[in-house]
Amino acid sequence: MMQLGLYLLSLAPILTVFLLLVIAKRPAKQAMPVAYLVTAIIAWSIWRVPISVWIASTLQGLVMAAEILYIIFGAILLLNVLRASGAIATIRQGLLGISPDRRIQAIIIVWLFGSFLEGASGFGTPAAVCSPLLVALGFPALAAVTIALIANSTAVVFGAVGIPVLLGINTGLEGAVVVNDYTSELGITYADYFERIVVRVGIFNSIVGTLIPLLMVTCLTRYFGQRKSWWEGLQVWQFALFAGLAFTIPSTLTAVFLGPEFPSLIGGLVGLAIVVTAAQKNFLMPKQIWNFPPPEAWGDGWRGSLTAVINHTERKMSLSRAWLPYVLVGLFLMLSRLPLLPFQRLLKTAKFSFSNILGTEISINSEPFYLPGTVFILVVILTYFLHRVKSKALTQATLDAVTTLRGTSLVLAAAVPMARVFINSGFNQSGLASMPLTLAEGVSSLAGQSWPLFAPSIGAMGSFIAGSATVSNMMFSLFQFGVATEIDISGAIVVALQAMGAAAGNMICVSNVVAASATVGLIGCEGLLIRQVLLPLCYYVFGAGVLGLVVIYGLKIV
Repeated sequence: MMQLGLYLLSLAPILTVFLLLVIAKRPAKQAMPVAYLVTAIIAWSIWRVPISVWIASTLQGLVMAAEILYIIFGAILLLNVLRASGAIATIRQGLLGISPDRRIQAIIIVWLFGSFLEGASGFGTPAAVCSPLLVALGFPALAAVTIALIANSTAVVFGAVGIPVLLGINTGLEGAVVVNDYTSELGITYADYFERIVVRVGIFNSIVGTLIPLLMVTCLTRYFGQRKSWWEGLQVWQFALFAGLAFTIPSTLTAVFLGPEFPSLIGGLVGLAIVVTAAQKNFLMPKQIWNFPPPEAWGDGWRGSLTAVINHTERKMSLSRAWLPYVLVGLFLMLSRLPLLPFQRLLKTAKFSFSNILGTEISINSEPFYLPGTVFILVVILTYFLHRVKSKALTQATLDAVTTLRGTSLVLAAAVPMARVFINSGFNQSGLASMPLTLAEGVSSLAGQSWPLFAPSIGAMGSFIAGSATVSNMMFSLFQFGVATEIDISGAIVVALQAMGAAAGNMICVSNVVAASATVGLIGCEGLLIRQVLLPLCYYVFGAGVLGLVVIYGLKIV
């Protein structure tokens, strides 16, 4: 009975966020401070987390929140400068030249270009870049953020240079006694076993992820179309499926034959080239063009402070010149993440590190030059000269970007520290496992042999709490392997399901939702956004779980 009480108490922080944001429809600026207090009180009173750990976790969270704000600022500033230079007007005309259909534009920008950005950088960059770009092209702010969150899932499983797998899963499993014993029984090295996990992650994720573009456009037409129709999204099923495969096939082949570093980047780049070429040749394109209702008919809350006003008065510029800043963003992010090149090492030299804060085992590490925000600002400086932006316009763009961040700061200042207190609750005087692990143990005790069905939900929960698929994999990979060993099923497959769930959870992670909303000036709609992406999330988590059951118990694959 006492153990059941602990399971329920460990669920309380997540339940508080869900009830306030999704059920009570309170804005995040009200919900997250309450959730932070609930988490802190439970951690102190039940888990007996020392005050020093609570304060250290809060400080750690505030630094991470500042890093997120830096990334958001850079993304908004770049968009504002491109609007001032007239580049957005040119990009808009170029996309209309490929297709005026909003469904096709969404697939190209958030599914393919966004996946490339995820592979190049991660850190929430795809939604931060794609959401304001879509708004500038005429999408409602709420629609732009919704589909950007949905699309930023499949590519997250490998993320930027494989970090969710290489740093997340690898850190969780490598060196663990139970893993070493298992690989010894199989007669293979840990490196061979890790490669087996990577292959399963790549193949299983592609099976579920291929349908995400179709699900994304059906949500787009259902929530934001004049007829509120699922069918209008399903009408582009051929093109959406083609676009899904254009990413997942090269991504999977890269994972299987080259490893976890570049599946998202190569999949996004190859898919973008294939799909744009196909669209230009009218391949599998819908016969009827779909658009949003007139702006005067848009629903309440559809608009943010960022508008679709386009600067048509500026001189004309070529399409390649207009896209050049975004090309530079992708290029610089990619170059800065490749370990073979010197840039990563140089950018990481400026490092702020504080170990054992207040005598605890908690540390703060920040590498500001390595954050995507630095790349955005560098590209803004280059764009100032390349596009001959006026100094007055640059100043105004900067002021507008700062203004947009005001409402977001308070939310992130509560949301990220809440997550860190929750995660760091393992540093306690009660001898209890951390709240996330306690909650996961509660779910596993109920699931039994059907655990593969529930394994992805633990990964998603981890991302929802931590704001990162990498951290979710770090927290739960060894736990997932342990459950699989206990019920005598494939640990490699269960860990792969964990990785898929962590990627899917990226859709609803509060810090990502808040950050993406901030880039379009959409504050107070966080609960609505989470509700609108719940269907794709459930598809991903349930689809991965069913796939796991079939593969483990039906096909008997290990």
